[in-house]
Amino acid sequence: MNKEIDQQSADNIRALAVAMVEKANSGHPGGPMGGADFMHILYSEFFNYDPSDMTWPFRDRFFMDAGHLSTLMYAQYYLLGNYQKEDLKNFRQWGSITPGHPEVDVARGIENTSGPLGQGHTMGIGAAIATKFMQARFGDWMNYKIYGFISDGGVQEEVSQGAGRIAGHLGLSNFIMFFDSNDIQLSTATEEVTSEDTEMKYRAWGWNVITIDGHNHNEIRKALTDANNETERPTLIIGKTIMGKGCVAADGSMFEGHCELHGQPIGNTGADYERTLLNLGANPESSFDIFNDVEAFYKNLLEEKISQAAKKKSEIASWKKTNEALSNKLDFFLSGKLPELDFEAIEHKEGLASRAASSSVLGYLAENVENMIVSSADLSNSDKTDGFLKKTQALKKGDFSGSFLQSGVAELTMACIANGIALHGGIIPVVATFFVFSDYMKPAIRLSCIQELPVKYVWTHDAFRVGEDGPTHQPVEQETQLRLLEKLKNHSGDPSFLALRPADSAETSVAWKMALENQKTPTGLILSRQGIKDLPNTKGSRYIEALASKKGGYLIKQVENPDVILIANGSEVATLIAAAEILESEKGLKVNIASIISEGLFRLQSKAYQDSVIPKNKPLFGLTAGLPVNLEGLVGENGKVFGLDHFGYSAPANVLDDKFGFTGEKVSKQVLDYLNESVLVN
Repeated sequence: MNKEIDQQSADNIRALAVAMVEKANSGHPGGPMGGADFMHILYSEFFNYDPSDMTWPFRDRFFMDAGHLSTLMYAQYYLLGNYQKEDLKNFRQWGSITPGHPEVDVARGIENTSGPLGQGHTMGIGAAIATKFMQARFGDWMNYKIYGFISDGGVQEEVSQGAGRIAGHLGLSNFIMFFDSNDIQLSTATEEVTSEDTEMKYRAWGWNVITIDGHNHNEIRKALTDANNETERPTLIIGKTIMGKGCVAADGSMFEGHCELHGQPIGNTGADYERTLLNLGANPESSFDIFNDVEAFYKNLLEEKISQAAKKKSEIASWKKTNEALSNKLDFFLSGKLPELDFEAIEHKEGLASRAASSSVLGYLAENVENMIVSSADLSNSDKTDGFLKKTQALKKGDFSGSFLQSGVAELTMACIANGIALHGGIIPVVATFFVFSDYMKPAIRLSCIQELPVKYVWTHDAFRVGEDGPTHQPVEQETQLRLLEKLKNHSGDPSFLALRPADSAETSVAWKMALENQKTPTGLILSRQGIKDLPNTKGSRYIEALASKKGGYLIKQVENPDVILIANGSEVATLIAAAEILESEKGLKVNIASIISEGLFRLQSKAYQDSVIPKNKPLFGLTAGLPVNLEGLVGENGKVFGLDHFGYSAPANVLDDKFGFTGEKVSKQVLDYLNESVLVN
């Protein structure tokens, strides 16, 4: 412990944060100035990792919630050698590796993309769950910690309710979170928006809570020591800090704790940029320098970290030698590979709802994929993830030998946790709820897409056929939202999401196969509540035929020179089969039917293949239980889509099918009307 170097290091972080924001003329300097003391003590004395091997699986991890405090991370990691001076100078600029809000970059210490408040610490809780899951299977030597950093805004975001409840309920003693409590937010003081007792709230959830002076290094040390020794509860360290700590006005007086220091360069406030740098010990003419003593300190620190990591790696190597079978399993988990799976062997009864077919698949996976955590938002017996639960048990405080997370009614929290599990690595996260409640999950789905995380989303009750529950539970516009994500590319240039709506049990098995094999992006399975008649089998094995779904779409009914091609996905495909029977038997028409499980994937196929399924020189008719736009891109301007342009109503599913026009007879009339209109136009 060296008080002088500790203070210099914290002030160096402050100066760098101020300089970055000032040069970019954009950013949030006040918060990083307040959190600098905690960051320095954490990384210099408590954080265990290997600077020479940043992706080491058994490292401590730091999850930033307050993404607007990105300069705090960049400055700290600059001292640690993860960034260069030019990187900091290019903060928030095109092509830089120091974006305005942190984006996943494990090689430089950034474990998660953050910015939307509340999600970052919830992802950290997901990583803590993943750590406990692995520890239960491979031993207590997997004792690395997950640290979080949250601000007043993150505490206020509703997702913190679910995150705090679940972390406390599960006793995540490996999760330690610092709350930068400076009583200031972007536009107001916190007292103007809340009067809650944060300490008592977290205690009520079962957390260990420690309140300290966030600038007192000895109090920070003691809090982190106590938190690391805690064995029963997650820990919240409430650090009372000062917004803009160290800022000085032009007349030399202190200018700290002001709201205006939160979200703009301090030179645009009552603080003076040069005087503040001088007060912090920095040179205004060379504001991105690391102080000499600090540079020497951190150079020695890195050597110590590498040495400490080497000792831990030696212990792990010894464990591996004496536990060969477990070691091989651990390596397999971390490889991201799948075991040999025979989806064709999964048996389904006839006419199942696709949620029930999914349940059968999940039961098979529970017995064959050991590194999977499935979660449901208090709906396991309805979204049918209980097919998995019946083969395992729920995760519990003190017992993480199971593989099912009972999230309770907290869809957004559950999805954020899944992102954290995926970021941790080695475990396949699956989350489930009703499709209409994907609306609650959208912020986390978006971060799944941005971070390119292979989270598996299971959404059941996929259409108005939820029936008597009425319009609040009947999705109409939700599929459109997911299909838009299929059109939105991630930074790797791939469609950011894979949305799969299978048409029968066989396609459901294939959809699960596709979801598990997709390790580049999140996948959503959109499944029915009601039973669906199995599609015709023309190749001896319906499963083999359904494998064509891996191209995003295929013809499930094909004739030479068809008069019309009917297009759908999900349960509407079976409705098209019924309509086609009427059109053929009563009108003598020749009909092809295309099942397009994923338009995004279908669009990745060759033009020749796409045209072989949906030729543009033929009449094209689409049927969707959602908004017509779901299929309008496939049928083109000369085609027609019959869908819903209104909310549902409360009535039995078969009544709604009839009232809304989703029966074979009524759809056949729609097709005839379209064909007659096409003839008249032509």
